[in-house]
Amino acid sequence: MLPWLSENPAVQPHDAHTTSLAKLVRDDVLAGILNGSLTPGQRINEPDVAARLNVSRVPVREALRELESSGVVISRKHSGVFVRQLGMVEVRDLYQLRALLDGFAGRTAAQLPKKERDGLVKFLVNSTSSMKEALKSSDANRYYAENLRFHWAIVEAAGNLQMAEIYRGIVQKLHISRLKNLSGNSGRKASIAEHQTIVRSLRQGDFAQTELLMARHVNDAFVRLEETSQLETTP
Repeated sequence: MLPWLSENPAVQPHDAHTTSLAKLVRDDVLAGILNGSLTPGQRINEPDVAARLNVSRVPVREALRELESSGVVISRKHSGVFVRQLGMVEVRDLYQLRALLDGFAGRTAAQLPKKERDGLVKFLVNSTSSMKEALKSSDANRYYAENLRFHWAIVEAAGNLQMAEIYRGIVQKLHISRLKNLSGNSGRKASIAEHQTIVRSLRQGDFAQTELLMARHVNDAFVRLEETSQLETTP
């Protein structure tokens, strides 16, 4: 689901088989988290995962270490590995940081030379179309993946590697709560409309407006998430 999950620069040739199995395990566990079969706070049983996928525990441990480094799971000494559970205060803080970074990325991307900016806009238009198709088919996972690609394309276009690394860490920690936020049709419709406005501003090269729209888009997403959480806790 994350646009960068296939990246593994530390792979060595003799580790290729184990790494391939670890990727299989990682994708399987991540899919379980995304589809709700593994819930926040739930313990991930290594032997069960290994038996179900017919692999040894070595690639399972490697996969869980990778997921822990991306902030999706957490390891507790003498207890095991659990699906990460973020409190609302932590989520709020991360969204605030993300709003700043998204705003910076939008402002920088909108100042790209026209040829580069046009290429980015073309990608974003196609991405938004894919989100609309996912909305029609009620495919939350596909929508979520495309939504991440939309934002990551703008971050990459900004060309600031340090900012991109920080951004990646933030989004990985927000992985579970963001899917929950986008799982309802109303949230997805609002998000698509905001994406379309961002694309128009980028096309025009209006860097100040693009920065404002990107930051506001992230802040509005948190408001929708907060409202959803309040509804779920209401008797």
